Amino acid sequence: MQTSVRRLALCQLGKSQFGQIKNVLNLLTPPSTRTLFSETGVWEKDYRLETRCRVEEWWHPRIMAQWQKHVLEEGSTKKKFYVLSMFPYPSGRLHMGHVRVYTISDTIGHFQRMRGHQVLNPMGWDAFGLPAENAAIERGLDPEDWTKHNIQSMREQLDSLGLCFNWDREVTTCLPEYYKWTQHLFVKLFEAGLAYQKEAVVNWDPIDQTVLADEQVDENGCSWRSGALVEQKLLTQWFIKTTNFAKPLLDSLADLPEWYGVKSMQANWIGECTGCYFDFRLKVNGQETEETLSAYASSPEMLFGAAYLAILPSHRLLHGSSSVRSTLEKAFQPGKDSLTEVTAHNLFTNREVPLVISHREAFDGYVDTKIGIPDSREEDLSVARALNLSWTTVLKNNEDGAQILINSDEFSGLTTQQAFDSITQKAREQKVGGYLTSPKLRDWLISRQRYWGTPIPVVHCGSCGPVAVPEEELPVRLPKLASLRGKCTSPLEAAHDWVNCTCPKCEGPARRETDTMDTFVDSAWYYFRYTDPHNPDRPFERHLADHWLPVDVYIGGKEHAVMHLYYARFLCHFCNDQGLVAHKEPFCKLLVQGLIKGQTFKLADSGRYLKREEIDFTDEEPVARGGGRIEVTWEKMSKSKHNGLDPQEVVQQYGVDTVRLYILYAVPPEQDILWNIKKDALPGVLRWQSRLWQLVTKLREVRQHGGVPNPSLLKKKELDEAKRIWENKNYAIQEVTSYFTEDFLFNAAISRLMGLSNTLSRATLRVVQHSLEFEEALAALVRMTAPMAPHLASELWAGLCQVENPQSPLLHGGGDVLQQSWPVVDSEYTDAPDFVELSVRINNKGCGTVTVPFHVSKDSEQVQELVMQSPLGQELLSKRNIKRAILSPRTTLINFLIDE
Repeated sequence: MQTSVRRLALCQLGKSQFGQIKNVLNLLTPPSTRTLFSETGVWEKDYRLETRCRVEEWWHPRIMAQWQKHVLEEGSTKKKFYVLSMFPYPSGRLHMGHVRVYTISDTIGHFQRMRGHQVLNPMGWDAFGLPAENAAIERGLDPEDWTKHNIQSMREQLDSLGLCFNWDREVTTCLPEYYKWTQHLFVKLFEAGLAYQKEAVVNWDPIDQTVLADEQVDENGCSWRSGALVEQKLLTQWFIKTTNFAKPLLDSLADLPEWYGVKSMQANWIGECTGCYFDFRLKVNGQETEETLSAYASSPEMLFGAAYLAILPSHRLLHGSSSVRSTLEKAFQPGKDSLTEVTAHNLFTNREVPLVISHREAFDGYVDTKIGIPDSREEDLSVARALNLSWTTVLKNNEDGAQILINSDEFSGLTTQQAFDSITQKAREQKVGGYLTSPKLRDWLISRQRYWGTPIPVVHCGSCGPVAVPEEELPVRLPKLASLRGKCTSPLEAAHDWVNCTCPKCEGPARRETDTMDTFVDSAWYYFRYTDPHNPDRPFERHLADHWLPVDVYIGGKEHAVMHLYYARFLCHFCNDQGLVAHKEPFCKLLVQGLIKGQTFKLADSGRYLKREEIDFTDEEPVARGGGRIEVTWEKMSKSKHNGLDPQEVVQQYGVDTVRLYILYAVPPEQDILWNIKKDALPGVLRWQSRLWQLVTKLREVRQHGGVPNPSLLKKKELDEAKRIWENKNYAIQEVTSYFTEDFLFNAAISRLMGLSNTLSRATLRVVQHSLEFEEALAALVRMTAPMAPHLASELWAGLCQVENPQSPLLHGGGDVLQQSWPVVDSEYTDAPDFVELSVRINNKGCGTVTVPFHVSKDSEQVQELVMQSPLGQELLSKRNIKRAILSPRTTLINFLIDE
C-alpha cells in the first residue's frame, strides 16, 4: 500500500515539487525499497513509474550542472559547433512547439559535445513587440515589468525540462545593453545610405494602431495579429534598403545546403534580379524641386533610351505633401496615361524625361515607379507613341548579328551584356542606383507607431534634417510613460521631455524620432550577440563572431522561413560588407520543424469549438452533448480551439525523457505531429525504455551469478551470434551518426536503436555472459540513447559501469554517460551487415520489426513480401486490405496503409 501511494504521488508531481516532499515520502517507505541505483547502489530489476520519477529527479540537476562546467574557452583546440534554436517571445508560458524545437537543439547539442566539439547552444528572449504592450495596457502594467516577469517564468519552465543552454550568454532584446547595439547597427545602415525615411502609403492596423509590413497582412487583407481589416494610410516611415543586397542574397543561396524547400521560398521571395533602380530629381518648369524618385528599369543597359518616367495613380506624389502634388493633380486623367509638366532628371545619364501618370493600377510586382524604354518593351513603345514622346534608339545589330549599344555615351559599342555590367557597376560607384533587384521586392519598412520597441536613434532638426544620434550617446533609452493609451500617433509623442532635444550637428532645437523599430530588426542580428554577449564596447568582436559563425544548424518553425530568415541574411551580408564579420551567410544548415497539432471538435453548423467536457465519447463517433454534428480535425494547438496541452502537465504525467523520445520518434522534424498519445508513438517509446532497462538488468544478473566471462567457452553457433551483434552494433553506429549529422532523422535513429535493442534482447545467456560483443553493443546503445533521453541513459550507464567482471575498457573509464565519447564504427567493419532490422508501421503506428536481408532492404516489393511472410505480417496483415506499402528511402522503415 505504501509503495502504491508513493508511486502515485511521485508521478503526479512536477520536478519543482519533488524536493518539497522527498523526505516525507522516505519516511513512508523503508530505505531497502528505494529504487535508484545511483543513490543506493541497489539495482531495481523493473523500470517502474516510480523508478522513472526518481531517475529524472536525481539526474536533472547533475546533467544541468555538468553542461555548465564546460566553459567555452577562447583558443580551444576543439572544433566548434554552434546549434541555435529560434529564441521565443516571452509570453509567460511554454507551449508544445517550444518543447519540440528546444528538445531538438538540446539533443543535437549533447550529441555534438559527445563527439568532442565545443558546443554553443544559447538562449535568449525576443522581448519587444505588440503582445507585451497590449497585455500591459489591458492590465494597467508597465510592459517592462510584464516582460521580465514572463521571462523569469519561462526560464524556470525551460529548466524544469532539463534543457541545457549556455545561460551565461543569455540575451534579452528589450534591455538597453542589447538594444544599444541594435541602434548602433541602425546608425551604420543610416551612414551607408541604407536606412532612409520617406512618405509612403502603408498598411495601418486600426486595432493595434500601428503600421504593418506587407508580409504581416493575410490574403484577406487582415492583420496577422489583431485580425482587423487593414486600412491604407499615407505616413512618413523609415525603411532599410534591402533591395541593394537582393542579387547577392539570391546568388549565395546556391552555396548553402538544402533547406527543406526554404531555399526555394527565399528565392521566390527575392525574385529574379534582372533590373535595378536609378535615382531621379524632379523639376517643374525647369526648376529643381526637393523631390527625388527611385525608378525601376527592367533593362538597365538601355537606360540612355528612356522616353519617360511613369508612376501609378496610387503613388505618394499624388496623395502626400509633395511639392509637385498640385501640378500632378491638374494633369491626372483617370483611366488614361497622363503626361504632366513635371520632368525627371536622371542622375546617372544626366538626361531629362517627362513624368507620366500611368492609367494602370499596378506595374510588375511591387514597383510603383518605372522607367519607360521603348526599345526594351512593346508596352513602353505604345505609351511613348500614344503620348507623342521622343526618345533615342540605343540598339543596333553588328555584323555578327549581335546587339550592341549606340547613342549611350561611353557605353556605345558594348554588347548588351557588357553594357548591363558596366552601367550598373558605375551607377553603384556613383551611388545613384544600379543595385540588381527584382520588381517584386520592396525595401524593409521598419517603423512602428508603438512604445514597446527599440527607439530609432535619429533626431529631426529644422536646419540639418534627420541626424543620427552619435555613438557615444547610445543607447537612446525608452522613457517611462504614465500611460500607453494613445491613438494614431506613437505613444512616445507624450514624453515631451524625451522628445524635445538638441541637434547633435548644430546644437539647435530638435525632436527625437518617435517611431520604434519592428522587432524583426532585433532578431536580425541576435545570433551575432550570442558570440560575445557581454561586450560593452561593440556589438561583438570580429574574431569571436568569425570563430562561431556560421551557425552550424539553425532550428525553428517554417513560419519564419521567409521574413526573419531574409532579414537575418541581409544583416549578415551588410556586416560582411562593412568588414565586421568574415561570413556573408549566417546559417549553414537549417532545420525547420513542423507544428504539433491537437485534435479539435467543432459544431458543423456554427463552427464553434467545443471543450472535451462538452462531448460524449461513449460511441465510436463523438457527439455533442447539447446536440449537433461534430467535425473532427487536427489543428495547431490553441487555447481558443481547446486543443492545447500544458507541457508541464504532460511532463508530470509521462516524464521528461518520454516526452523527448515521443517528440523525436513520432515523425521526422519537418513534419507535423498529430498529438494522440493513445494510438501512436508513445506506447512504443515507453516499451523501449523498459527494454533498455531490462538489457542492463540482464547483463548485471548474468555477470553476478555466472562468474568471470570466458569468450573461449563460446561454441560456433554462439560465436556467429556474437558476430551478428557486432555487425548490428556497427551498422547502428553508422546509421545513427548519419541520421544525427545529415538529415536530423531522429525518428529513424530511434528506430535503428530499437532494432539493436531487439537484437540484444534475443541474445542467449551464454553470449551475454561470455561475449565482449554484447557488452560493447549495449554500451554503444546506451551512449547513443543519451542525447535523446539523457536522464534514463545516465542511470543506465551508472548501472552498466558497475557490472561485475566487465570485459570492455569502456566500462572502466569513469564519468557519466554524457561525458563519454560518441561511439565510432570499428575499423574492421567495412561491409554492410547481412541482415537489418526493418521497422514496420501500420497506418503510421509502429507495431514491431522484421529482419530482412540487407541486399533487398531497399527493394519495396521484396521487402513487402518478406514482411507479409513473417509471423508479424501473418498476425497483423494477412487478413487486411492493404491499400499501399511505403518503403522509406532514407530509413529502414516500411509503412502499410490499410482499411480500418
